[in-house]
Amino acid sequence: MADAVERPGGPKVEKDSIVLDAQGLRALAHPVRVQLVGLLRKYGPSTATRVAERLGVNSGTASYHLRQLGAAGFVEEDTGRGNARERWWRSVHRTTWFNDPELAEREPEAALAYQQSVASIYTLRAQQTLNELQTMPRAWRNTFDMSDWALRLTPEETADLYRELTEVIARYRRDAPETAASAPEGAERVAVITQILPELDAPAASSLPSLPQDAEGKPTS
Repeated sequence: MADAVERPGGPKVEKDSIVLDAQGLRALAHPVRVQLVGLLRKYGPSTATRVAERLGVNSGTASYHLRQLGAAGFVEEDTGRGNARERWWRSVHRTTWFNDPELAEREPEAALAYQQSVASIYTLRAQQTLNELQTMPRAWRNTFDMSDWALRLTPEETADLYRELTEVIARYRRDAPETAASAPEGAERVAVITQILPELDAPAASSLPSLPQDAEGKPTS
């Protein structure tokens, strides 16, 4: 894993990651662009035609969005590949970070568009895995999991939970096309998707009806 830098009040962010600013947030406020960046990080350098086939869009659309991503610094032309007729693109960073509440308040529309795009991609990833699950080797089928836990936490406890989860994940081997060959035999790409979803519409304890008490003061069924 690459050397990391400490972000004040947050988890460690690797040096080959990008922390979104206003310009970057606006550039990624489009689902096709979020998917394009993800494909280049997952599969390595590619052409507009090839990524267009994976996304189910025409090559002109993919080429346009790649140029916009290039102007924003998310991707760059891979000059060691291709020719005058075929441009290859590669991702500049391995990961994207966006957890700046002040930026989200300044750019509410872009923040919402970006986060909605990410959420839809997570849903698509889960559905793709489900569609392929029955054809996977049993050892990999047995690792598949979709779980949720309902907790009642303070904002401070929730921030601690997030930090602890990222620390656990950081102990494991990161994946990138250029490092796949050095992974142990049998290692495959595994996507770990975390979602911490505040549900403020759930009733508080003070609004729940009291349970009947028995003679010793204990709740009765």
